[in-house]
Amino acid sequence: METIKLECLNEFIVFGKKHLDYLTVEFASYYNTKRSHMERDHLPPIREAPEEVETISIDQIEVRRYVGGLSKSFERKLA
Repeated sequence: METIKLECLNEFIVFGKKHLDYLTVEFASYYNTKRSHMERDHLPPIREAPEEVETISIDQIEVRRYVGGLSKSFERKLA
């Protein structure tokens, strides 16, 4: 409960119940699938550590925004 309050709700002006519901659903989805966690060596909870990390060029990277742009991730573009 404290995490969503500190990392999400303190960053927005909430405009009603529908907006609050949207923010909490979006944050919960981001938190459980994309956000890195210190206890898992900065991996999201549903992912395993990669065996090897290859270097890619900047034009192969796509920026994805979560929770209304509150958080960003950088992912390889799909071919």
